[in-house]
Amino acid sequence: MPQSKLSLSRQNDAFHFAVSNADGATISLDGSPAIGGENKGLRPMELLLAGVAGCSAIDVGLILKKQRQQVEAWDIEITGEREAADTATPWKKVHLHFIFAGPLDPNKVRRAIDLSLETYCSAALTLKAFATITYSFAINGETYESS
Repeated sequence: MPQSKLSLSRQNDAFHFAVSNADGATISLDGSPAIGGENKGLRPMELLLAGVAGCSAIDVGLILKKQRQQVEAWDIEITGEREAADTATPWKKVHLHFIFAGPLDPNKVRRAIDLSLETYCSAALTLKAFATITYSFAINGETYESS
C-alpha cells in the first residue's frame, strides 16, 4: 500500500509551521490571528481545499492531453463552506471553478472534470465523504455549469 510521510516543524513561538515531504518540498501553515496566528501560511482546512484543486488539476490536465486538447492556460478557484462553530467542523460544500484558455471542446473539458472528481482524484473522493462537491468552468470567458 502506498505510504506518504511528512514532517511538520514549528517556525516561531506562535502557530507558524513548515511541512515538508521526503523530496524536500515545503509549505507553510499558520493559525488564524484570532488564536495567535500571524498569517504566515495556509490554514490546515485550506490545505484540504488546495489538495482537491491540485489533485483535480493534475487529473484534468492529463485527461485533456490524452484528448488532444490544447490548453493554453488554466486556473482553479475553489471555495468551501462549513458551519460556524467553536468546535471542529468539516467542509459541507466545496465548489471548484476551472478557468481555461485555448481552443477547447466544452464537452471534453466537462468529461475530464467529471472523471477527475468522480473517479480519479483521491483528495476529492476523500472529501466527498462529508461534503458536496460541485464545479463550473469557463473557456475563453464563456461559463459552463457542471452536468
